[in-house]
Amino acid sequence: MESRYATPTYQRREQRSHNTHSVVVGYVAWLFGFMGCHRFYFGKPVTGTLWFFTLGLLGIGWIIDLFLIPSMDRQADRRYEPGNINYSLTWILLVFLGVFGIHRMYMGKWLTGILYLFTFGLFGIGYLYDLWTLNDQIDDLNYEDNHYRR
Repeated sequence: MESRYATPTYQRREQRSHNTHSVVVGYVAWLFGFMGCHRFYFGKPVTGTLWFFTLGLLGIGWIIDLFLIPSMDRQADRRYEPGNINYSLTWILLVFLGVFGIHRMYMGKWLTGILYLFTFGLFGIGYLYDLWTLNDQIDDLNYEDNHYRR
């Protein structure tokens, strides 16, 4: 079993150039960008949180991001592993049905999905956790599916 971390990160990222994220979904999320949605979607949880608490840096950062979305999309495409689990669909499920755990069920995490369903996303804490880590969760599942289940 090969280790994912045997190849240096910069080489893994150079090898990846697939379309894992969608510019269209990024722009739709940008409409709610003053809350940081597009930044969470493209794998930037720290600045997504900053946008959330400052309303997109008082709207200025939100307007600037209108022009940065294509580059954020390219960065996300290089960074994340493509696979059976679709990033855009999972993010849409998280945003609209996340407190019910539907995105977790889609990823095959049935136990936590059902737990989210009955606890309203672990009382919102699980939902926030997923905003921060969803891209990495999908990346890990896709990597395992692509490399270990052959």
